[in-house]
Amino acid sequence: MTLRVLNTLSGEREPFEPADPNNVLLYYCGLTVSDYAHLGHARTWTHVDVIHRWLEQLGYGVRHVENITDVNEKITARIGEHTDDDTLGDSENDVAVHFIDQLLTDMRSLNLKRAEVYPRVSEHVPEIIDLIETLIEDGYAYEANGSVYFDVTEFPEYGKLSNQKLEEVEAQGPEAERSEKRHPSDFALWKAGGVGENAIEEHRDADHAYETDSPEGETWDSPWGEGRPGWHIECSAMSMTHLDDSIDIHMGGRDLVFPHHENEIAQSEAATGEQFAKYWLHADLFQMGETKMSSSLENFITVEEGVEEFGVNPLRMFFLSASYNSTQTYSEEAIEEALERWSRLETAYERVNEAVDDSDAKTKVESPLREVVTQTREGFTEAMNDDFNTREAIAALFDLAAAAHSHLDDRETHDYVGLRQTVETFEELAGDVLGFDFAGTAEGDATLAGELVELVLDIREREREAGNYERADELRADLEELGVDVQDTDDGPTYGL
Repeated sequence: MTLRVLNTLSGEREPFEPADPNNVLLYYCGLTVSDYAHLGHARTWTHVDVIHRWLEQLGYGVRHVENITDVNEKITARIGEHTDDDTLGDSENDVAVHFIDQLLTDMRSLNLKRAEVYPRVSEHVPEIIDLIETLIEDGYAYEANGSVYFDVTEFPEYGKLSNQKLEEVEAQGPEAERSEKRHPSDFALWKAGGVGENAIEEHRDADHAYETDSPEGETWDSPWGEGRPGWHIECSAMSMTHLDDSIDIHMGGRDLVFPHHENEIAQSEAATGEQFAKYWLHADLFQMGETKMSSSLENFITVEEGVEEFGVNPLRMFFLSASYNSTQTYSEEAIEEALERWSRLETAYERVNEAVDDSDAKTKVESPLREVVTQTREGFTEAMNDDFNTREAIAALFDLAAAAHSHLDDRETHDYVGLRQTVETFEELAGDVLGFDFAGTAEGDATLAGELVELVLDIREREREAGNYERADELRADLEELGVDVQDTDDGPTYGL
């Protein structure tokens, strides 16, 4: 069975056929770093991670890009905010870096395969400006009082992702912008000036304390004057910069279908004349009770709290027990069930592994266990090729766990080959594909890797202080070749693994 995916663009399950038969270009809409990542983010991260892993299991090379939005009114609104023992920072960049540092730690703690690149909006303003200029030149965008808007009436296919007709689309943007726009549904590509006080107040919480009365976000020079990029244009620019004008998979939350992803399609395809993304995959809501888990609603459990309380393997079991495009609800009962299910899978693996290590078990007897291994692999593959159905894939692994227990309980002489195949199946499918860590070393390995990177960065800083800039640049280049994204900030270097 070939891989089939549910494409939001068509509303149908389609055979997966990337432009390059050997490689996949995957873009995931990442976080706006205005708060700590929560379990809703962790759930989607985990599913994106498994999609990445399964594509590699099928033999594809995967170039995976996940953006970080570090220019946003929500971030600016938290400048000077007090935490328990410090402030989040005195600038938009300070606040963003504070949350990015924790975000990268959270990713490592969840045993995620790293993306190829974690681009940040603040580092791609020249590419954003270039893209906007192209849209203006081609008649798809217009300048008004130093801002630039995309003209939705010039893109005939506008609404094709969200299945809306233009006359039914709601007005976009704050009220202050609407008098500047030709059509109520036009959206901002560039915003004149800094962050308006109305935008700041919109994202403030009355319970938060601030050191500054009028925090200001960063602005950049542009052909239209000083300003800031709009929200939607950033993903198009970063995707095109690090992947291509046309990509295979674009993934994000269901709540981003409109307006964010709809607008991405319009501006990208207007600029290039090519299909922006062939397959649009959307993760459904993660709820806390009857409402979506959300930073703005303050009804969330942070990733750090979740990993500390439950552990990474039970959390992955919880997230993967439901398909990525189904709604999932957090509850203590669901977490307890995930803890119990992980314990069952881990116990089966450990018991079989111990039997394999027992020299007395190395017999040539054959048993039905080998057939169950084959059936498990077939069932797992069928499930994953059915739009990455992790729920059914896990069910296939539990069938194997039950068969292994039965084999060990009912026989005095064990099938060594069958047990060895069982261990390999658990390690390959549950470990390599679903990302479970039977050895319990994922977080430790990531921590060690982080410590080694920090050691190299310390050496690089000493080289820079000594004026050995060429050597410092070489160390940065060496780290980037190993997949470590180094960014220099006013507070020193930061990195992503």
